[in-house]
Amino acid sequence: MNVLILGSGGREHAIAWKIAQSKLLNKLFIAPGNAGTLQVGTNIDINPTDFNSLKKIVLENNIELVIVGPEDPLVKGVHDFFLKDDELKNIAVIGPQKYAAQLEGSKEFAKEFMFRHNIPTAAYKSFTKANLKEGYTFLETLTPPYVLKADGLAAGKGVLILSDLQEAKNELTEMLANEKFGAASSKVVIEEFLDGIELSCFVLTDGKSYVNLPNAKDYKRIGEGDKGLNTGGMGAVSPVPFANNEFMAKVEEQVIKPTIDGLQKDDIPYVGFIFFGLIKVENEPKVIEYNCRMGDPETEVVIPRVKSDFLELLIAAGKKELGTKTIEFKNESACTVMLVSGGYPDAYEKGKEITGLNLVENSIAFHAGTATKNNKVVTNGGRVIAITSYGSDFKEALKQSYQNIKKISFDKMNFRKDIGFDL
Repeated sequence: MNVLILGSGGREHAIAWKIAQSKLLNKLFIAPGNAGTLQVGTNIDINPTDFNSLKKIVLENNIELVIVGPEDPLVKGVHDFFLKDDELKNIAVIGPQKYAAQLEGSKEFAKEFMFRHNIPTAAYKSFTKANLKEGYTFLETLTPPYVLKADGLAAGKGVLILSDLQEAKNELTEMLANEKFGAASSKVVIEEFLDGIELSCFVLTDGKSYVNLPNAKDYKRIGEGDKGLNTGGMGAVSPVPFANNEFMAKVEEQVIKPTIDGLQKDDIPYVGFIFFGLIKVENEPKVIEYNCRMGDPETEVVIPRVKSDFLELLIAAGKKELGTKTIEFKNESACTVMLVSGGYPDAYEKGKEITGLNLVENSIAFHAGTATKNNKVVTNGGRVIAITSYGSDFKEALKQSYQNIKKISFDKMNFRKDIGFDL
């Protein structure tokens, strides 16, 4: 089978790395890919939201399965584009249609879905510029800290958690009246703060059946001890030590099953991944958010722990035959540490040569923001390389990753030295 993966990050490299191991694969293409995906497939330099160019590539290369990595093409309707086109409609797309992708693309849509299907989550209200003053009043009814979420996609940066009431009002004004996050914050969801420890769960579903993937915990803030600005993710651990069998059974019964059942009750077709951003509050799971794709850098620890042929599972999902499949995990823990450009998540420079990748042993270097220039690998993003390792537990896996990081170098390279500190 010929397969196309859309995207250019660490998530896409991890998926490509796994699929390349499948006996069912003929040719693998990644659009646009990065310097790492070149090692396992063929990169095609097109934007994943340029659907007409995508059609040309798919037909020219006899692609039979398309896996959508990032959220942007999903929210813009790539799956719908395929279904409406006579030449593309029989090609399987792993990633939900535009309406279902609102589970990630609109915080309000997701909240309404959760409340409708009794899925545990924080109390909330949504506001626009027109009722900004009502937003101030609602903030006054809450106890701090205050959680403000841009309704739309803001590249993982549209969530603010603030301790001071006046600051929360000011930020609400910035988001709604002054377009702090552009169109993404034309509507803002304010919700109660949940105090607990976070984790992420993932399923692959064909809309009726599903398989659970390994759980994970990621670390979003740039600074040690979870301080400083939010990033796309600085590292991740799988499995999550505090998510024991009893807790995961609650997640299954209270969150995952009601979500899949809810999609069917609401007549929302769904083929692809669902990412459950969860928080454990007094041993009970609550949903913070849904994503309609795999997380990054969680994919770089989740996928390496999948023992089964991943392409076989994806093909079954595309044919809506996932109910006939089971999934096996590796027993080892996996951990990843993200190497980022100096200055990230604020301004940073690209094009810095990366050395030492050839010296990495007993770890996997998943490329996130890299490119090739004059036969050298150079930085091409804020998050550059994720170093993933296995171990008997997360501490052993992390130790291995940190040992290999010592061998890698690029100008102003930065990383967190405390991934897993709170476990």
